Amino acid sequence: MPKRRHRKPQPSIIPVEAIIEKLTPEGRGVAHINGKVTFIDFALPGERVMMQYTRTSNNYDEGRAIEVLQAAADRVQPLCEHFGLCGGCSLQHMNTDAQVNAKQQIMIEQLQHATGVAPTEILSPLRGPVWGYRHKARLGVKFVFKKNKVLVGFREKAEALLADLSHCKVLHPSVGERLEDLGNLIMGMAARSRIPQIEVAVSDQVTALVFRNLEPLNEEDQHKLIEFAQANKLHIYLQPAGPDSVHPLWPAQPEVLQYKLANHNITIEFTPADFTQVNPDINQQMIDRALSLLDLQANEKVLDLFCGLGNFTLPMARKSSHVTGVEGSVEMVVKARSNARLNQIENVEFHAADLSADLTGYPWLNHQYDKILLDPPRSGAMSMLKYLGKLGAKRIVYVSCNPATLARDAEVLVNEYGYKLAAAGVMDMFPHTAHVESIAVFNKKNK
Repeated sequence: MPKRRHRKPQPSIIPVEAIIEKLTPEGRGVAHINGKVTFIDFALPGERVMMQYTRTSNNYDEGRAIEVLQAAADRVQPLCEHFGLCGGCSLQHMNTDAQVNAKQQIMIEQLQHATGVAPTEILSPLRGPVWGYRHKARLGVKFVFKKNKVLVGFREKAEALLADLSHCKVLHPSVGERLEDLGNLIMGMAARSRIPQIEVAVSDQVTALVFRNLEPLNEEDQHKLIEFAQANKLHIYLQPAGPDSVHPLWPAQPEVLQYKLANHNITIEFTPADFTQVNPDINQQMIDRALSLLDLQANEKVLDLFCGLGNFTLPMARKSSHVTGVEGSVEMVVKARSNARLNQIENVEFHAADLSADLTGYPWLNHQYDKILLDPPRSGAMSMLKYLGKLGAKRIVYVSCNPATLARDAEVLVNEYGYKLAAAGVMDMFPHTAHVESIAVFNKKNK
C-alpha cells in the first residue's frame, strides 16, 4: 500500500485580525491566533492589525500587517518609500526612542534568562545619527534582463532578489543618493552582467567603492568607471578574485583611508576590504564607554581579544602600562602594528591566533592581565571562556553584536568562573534595524 503524502500547510489568502503582544529580537510582532504563535512583519506591540499569512507550519505561522486598525503610539511614517520592500531596514515604522528601548529590553531579558540575574546597572543607551550613518556596506548588483536594468542595493525582505531601489536613507549620502546612478553606470558597461557586488568604505576624507568584476574589464568600461569617479569625487577599486586581489583603478595611487579617534589622538588607517565599524559616531562613543568601564590605571596590563586594526587596543594603550592585542587575521595584525607605529604607540604587541581553536601553547596566554576586552563576531567568544576563567582578570568588558551569544557567554562567566554582571547597555549602531549592539562589564567576585 503506497504511503500517504503529507501536504505542506499552505498560507490562507484571507486576512485575519491580530493583536500584537510583543516584539521579537528580529523586529517582528508576536500574536496568538487561535492559540498559535504568529510572527507578523511591520506590526508593533499593542497594535490591532489585519494580517496576511505568508507561511504556515506545524509550530508557528508567519505573516505581514496589511492594515493597521489601531496604531501604537510608537508608530511613525517610514521616511524611505522603499521600506517594506527592501530588507535592509525592519523598524522604520517605529520611532527611534522606542526602537532603542525595545533593543535594551531584548538584551536585558536574554541576559537575565541565561544567567538568572539582571545587570546591577543598566547603562544609558549610546545614540547617534539615525540617517546616513552607514559607512560600510556590501551592495548587491544585478542585471535584470526582463527590466533591461541594473539594480544596485540590498535584497528584498525575506527574498533572494535584489530590491529595485533609487536610494538608501541609512547609507552615507555619497553612496546612498547614487544607487540609481550606479545602476545606470553599470548598465552602460559591456560587463554589466559580470559585476555582482560593490563594497562601500567611507573614510573621514573620501568614499571608496570596490567593484567585484568576474572578468577583466575592457578599456571602455574602465574609462566609464574613471569618469564616474572623477565626476563624483570617489575612489574606485576593482576586485577580480579574492580579497587580496583588490587594487585601485582611480586614482592610480589613492590616498590612504583613515578615521580619527579625536578623544584619544589616534588615527586608524585601513583599506576598503578591512573590517571597520559601520557607524563612526557610535564607534567613538563605544570606545569612550569601554575605557570608562575598564577604568584603566597607568600600571595595568590589558588583553584585547578580536582586536582587528587596533580600534580599542590603541586607545587603551594611552591609559595603561601595556596592551596585548590578538586577532585571527594575520593581515589585520600586520595593519594593527602599522597603526601603532603611525601613532607612535610602543606599549602594545599584536599576535595572530584563531580564537575559536585550541590555544594551548600560545605564550601570550601565560601572562597576567588586570583587565580584558572582548569584541567577538556574532558567534561570540565561547571558545575563549575557559582561558579567561584561568586568567582571572579582575574586570572583563564584552562588546557584543549579538545579544543571544552575549547571554550565552555571560552565563558561563557568571555561573562557572565567578564573575558578577555589573552593568550592561545597548549602543544603537544600526538604527532602523533589529540589530542589537551591546556592551557589558563583568567584575571578578572576591573570594
